[in-house]
Order: sequence, then structure tokens, then C-alpha cells
Amino acid sequence: MSYNLLKGKKGIIFGALDEKSIAWKTAIRCYEEGASLVLTNAPVALRMGEINKLAASVQAPVIGADVTNMDDLKKLLEESIKHFGSKIDFILHSVGMSLNVRKGKEYTGLDYHFNQKTLDISAMSLHRVLQTAWDLDALNEWGSVVALTYIAAQRVFPDYSEMADAKALLESVARSFGYHYGMRKKVRINTVSQSPTRTTAGSGVKGFDGFMAYADKMSPLGNASGEDCAAYCAVLFSDMTRMVTMQNLFHDGGFSLTGVTEAIINQMEK
Repeated sequence: MSYNLLKGKKGIIFGALDEKSIAWKTAIRCYEEGASLVLTNAPVALRMGEINKLAASVQAPVIGADVTNMDDLKKLLEESIKHFGSKIDFILHSVGMSLNVRKGKEYTGLDYHFNQKTLDISAMSLHRVLQTAWDLDALNEWGSVVALTYIAAQRVFPDYSEMADAKALLESVARSFGYHYGMRKKVRINTVSQSPTRTTAGSGVKGFDGFMAYADKMSPLGNASGEDCAAYCAVLFSDMTRMVTMQNLFHDGGFSLTGVTEAIINQMEK
């Protein structure tokens, strides 16, 4: 069901790779809520993924951009403004990559060259996007930026490895830039800490299936789906949440505040 929450609004969606992506689902939901969109991803992801299929369904252009390249980001924002004929109302940052995790390196044995790339791509890319938008005055007043994160920024999940550090930095960037952008343009910046979700990237984490089952049993409402997260992001992009900023918002069925559940106790006592 559509509520026209984003009627007339214009936004950029970073990170839609395939139909499993939360960014993909968010693009669809935002389009259903009345938004006009631009889709973007890294050039290599554009070759690997199916973004053109999504672009056709949401009637959006695809503009490639390396999130570590300021020239690419400037071009993306300038071309988006030209396409829309106006400034931008919202941005979804759904970007993350860890070479150490891909290469199977343990947290106690990181390759620091890989680590630098992880932090740059997965966290400082948000700062780059926001700084570029700031310099170009690309966001409308009362605009909204959402970045996807995970509770490993606050708690230890051993197999999440260096991505936990990246998510902690990502959340810090959202808070710090949220202050400055709020003061300047009333733009709000938040992070959404989503349940473990079976995306292409998430499924590559060691022990993912077991942990997903555990999180589902530890959450009073169960794990939040990618579609649920997309709907939540759409609300955060809407005028219904104009006074929410600098927050890390848990969208996890209650997992983040649950100590233990009967299902887990019963399983442990078997």
C-alpha cells in the first residue's frame, strides 16, 4: 500500500546491486511513495549487478560513481540536479565492503592496506558524499540522509571483523555531519541499524545462516525484512520525521534491547 509519503521528492539511492539489496528494495518503495530517483553504484558493481533492470522499473537514470572519488561524486550530484531540475531531497547510503573479510583474514591479523580501503569505502564515503553535497549546496532544506549500519558497531560479533569498526565510524560521521547540516540547512542525517538481512554482501559473512536464526529467536518481533527496512527508510525521507536527526535507529524487531528470550533459554536447556 502506498501513502504518497514522498510525492514530489527527489532522491539518490547508493548501492543497489540486485534484488536482494536493501537499497534495491528502498528504491522500489520510494518510487511507490511518489519519489523521483537517480540510482548510483561503483562502476564495477554496475557491471556485476542488475541495476538497469531496477532503473527501468523505477524510471530512473543510472549514474556511476566511485564513492572514494570526489570528482565522481561531484559529477553525480551535478548530473542529478540537472536531471531533476532542482536540488535533492534525500539520499540513501547503502555502501560497504571489506577486503579483509573477503580474503578470510581474522580481526587479529588484518592487512592494514585492506583496512584503509574498508574504512574509506564503508564509512568515510558518507563524509565524502555529505561534504560534496555541502560544497555544492545540493540538498534542499529539511532534506534527509540515511546510512545503513549494524549493531556490531556497539557489540562484538567476531566474524563481522573490521566492518564493525567501519560501522562505528559511519555512525560517528552521521552524528557529526548531522550537527553541521542541521544548523546550516535543517537537513537531518541518521543511521538505520538493520536486522541481519540475506543480501549478497551479508550472506558472505562466516556463520551468517546460524546467526540469522539466532537473531530471529532473540527478537520479540523476529528479524526485520529488507522490505520492512525499505519502508522505514521511506518514512525517514518523508516530512513525517522532520525533527529526527543524528540518531542511530535500531530496526531489528527488538533484538538490540533484548537480554534473552524463552526460545533461546529452551534451546540452551535441551
